Amino acid sequence: MGENGAAKHCYPAAMEVTSVEFGHTAGSKCYDDDGRLKRTGTMWTASAHIITAVIGSGVLSLAWAIAQLGWVAGPAVMLLFSFVTYYTSALLADCYRSGDPCTGKRNYTYMDAVNANLSGIKVQICGFLQYANIVGVAIGYTIAASISMLAIKKANCFHVEGHGDPCSISSTPYMIIFGVAEIFFSQIPDFDQISWLSILASIMSFTYSSIGLGLGVVQVISNKGIQGSLTGISVGAVTPLDKVWRSLQAFGDIAFAYSYSLILIEIQDTIRAPPPSESKVMRRATVVSVAVTTLFYMLCGCMGYAAFGDDAPGNLLTGFGFYEPFWLLDIANAAIVVHLVGAYQVYCQPLFAFVEKWAQQRWPESRYITGEVDVPLSPSGRCYKVNLFRLTWRTAFVVATTVVSMLLPFFNDVVGLLGALGFWPLTVYFPVEMYIVQKKVPRWSTRWVCLQLLSVACLIITVASAAGSVAGIISDLKVYKPFVTTY
Repeated sequence: MGENGAAKHCYPAAMEVTSVEFGHTAGSKCYDDDGRLKRTGTMWTASAHIITAVIGSGVLSLAWAIAQLGWVAGPAVMLLFSFVTYYTSALLADCYRSGDPCTGKRNYTYMDAVNANLSGIKVQICGFLQYANIVGVAIGYTIAASISMLAIKKANCFHVEGHGDPCSISSTPYMIIFGVAEIFFSQIPDFDQISWLSILASIMSFTYSSIGLGLGVVQVISNKGIQGSLTGISVGAVTPLDKVWRSLQAFGDIAFAYSYSLILIEIQDTIRAPPPSESKVMRRATVVSVAVTTLFYMLCGCMGYAAFGDDAPGNLLTGFGFYEPFWLLDIANAAIVVHLVGAYQVYCQPLFAFVEKWAQQRWPESRYITGEVDVPLSPSGRCYKVNLFRLTWRTAFVVATTVVSMLLPFFNDVVGLLGALGFWPLTVYFPVEMYIVQKKVPRWSTRWVCLQLLSVACLIITVASAAGSVAGIISDLKVYKPFVTTY
């Protein structure tokens, strides 16, 4: 039963229980100090969740992002974002418990942590930003998965018909296929039970990243040299204004590639009880996952730029910088789809849990919301318990995000906008503010000033990146027809 596998031996119900209600004592074999079933997550399972969330579709746009910035600024910006992400994630990890890092009150979600440390209107603002960003990521992943499925079809078409054939195909049917798959997987009840999906998705992310890297190396050898320039795509190939917008959008793409702070607390809540403290384990998991992702990002992004220079496609494996071997492209894009199925669930589980918890508190007597229906799985009597509210609400969510994806299938621009909107408030501002409160950092002290300067600098980057992505979306909308445009 995922990371909380002890549940089937200790208590058969799927609902949360407290030690007071059932007489369990803190530190028992089956229950943690808060009365919940024993958490069994480790640094490795936490790292798998993070890698699943981080090494997503964003890695495929990095060659394009570096092409806008060049050999100097591109890798430098990537290293900057990796450092900021690690540092602020470490600050956020310290906010999982209020007070003592081993025995303090747990904050189960990002919003709980904000409520415990900041309270007031900031809690509502955080909740809106977090869950709006999750919806945006769901839309972005649906777009990316459909483009990868479409790329498999196009790669086979190019192989048979030749590279000169347009092989134009609509992405709409593939979005529907991905949506149907997510309706099925969204019925996994909670975060604790998707560790197997995260591990599978992590393996897939390494698979397609390695293939992209390998193809880039082969292309560089074929070109007999490294493409690109120190400053990226030159003015002349694009207008000066386009150069500015594209550079700003590249910042957003790189920010999106590192975005996972909005689900960090939820991942940390799967880690087993101290010793060592959950914050120490999460810090180690963050070091491992950010180091691994940065290495892959550098290799894939830089090798893609080295292979194609200023002509690097917006999506390395679906933009058809590569055509052959077509079967290897098919494997890579299939791995992307499998990874995004898992990444979609990792991101959406906190939103699912929030809505369902709110509904149970609002209508505790409703059988539709709290009751379960037994669905027979085999003649031997095995059953799967289906909650009708979970079934209908999660299905409606997947359908809604799929429809919006059909209306806005702009991979690079959507990725850049999501990265920009989520980066400053969720990755920087709230972790910094909570850390200042929790550690009682004196106002105007050196540490306080440095933290505030970091926050302001990241705010400027966020605003600029969002402006660049909006400009790109406006440009795309001028030639786009909903449900009709093909790739």
